[in-house]
Amino acid sequence: METKSFSTHKRDAGGFEQHLAEETELWQARDNDPRAREELMERYLPYARSLAARYRGVNESFDDLVQVASVGLVNAVNRFEQDKGIPFAAFASPTILGELKRYFRDRVWMVRVPRGLQENIRTVDTATRDLGAELHRDPTTGEIAVQAGLDEAAVEEVMVAKFERSPVSLDQPDDDEGHRPEERVGAKDPNFGLVDDKDEIREAMTDLSSVEKRVLRLRFIEDLTQSEIAERIGYSQMHVSRLLRRSLERLELKTSSY
Repeated sequence: METKSFSTHKRDAGGFEQHLAEETELWQARDNDPRAREELMERYLPYARSLAARYRGVNESFDDLVQVASVGLVNAVNRFEQDKGIPFAAFASPTILGELKRYFRDRVWMVRVPRGLQENIRTVDTATRDLGAELHRDPTTGEIAVQAGLDEAAVEEVMVAKFERSPVSLDQPDDDEGHRPEERVGAKDPNFGLVDDKDEIREAMTDLSSVEKRVLRLRFIEDLTQSEIAERIGYSQMHVSRLLRRSLERLELKTSSY
């Protein structure tokens, strides 16, 4: 059985001359012949790339944008109905651009929410915009719910999600007086920096004798003088002084190795 080719090349005196099948034939064969679908994709891929290029200035890889646009192109090729008389480019443009816009909407969510809630947000946004233009005022929650085909609880959930999807930096002033949220929710605890120091000292003290540990506790925790320590443990002040100096030197040597 002879296989029909939708894209052939032949060489003549003027070089390569491309003979492409009529586009009508390609659309007719699209659903039954994968080669026809592939040929249509190849023909319109440059168009999809040109739509993706509109977003080249944003911080996204152009290759990624082309892939997203290609997904839109595949969807457009699958859904296009030639007998409606609409040029394919005109039909495909909203589909490809919609895929690109959806890609950016999904990526700007700093707090991820379920996809269904994202769809409700878009529905509520459209309903709010249409009602605002019609009523010349901000619509109520009930009016938005009716327009969007949702219940009021779903609309209120959308309002909360829209408010909370992009967290505000604690460094950003949020009132007229320039106060930052961190100034109201608390301050840095200076003791946080001591946690590691305490762990290091506790580890270093494992090599000290019980007498050395007791002398250190009496001096630095109970805040006794060397004379008071000597009287407490029954040692001379000179002996206490040597114990303190030796213990501190050993601790300093060990903690400096961490």
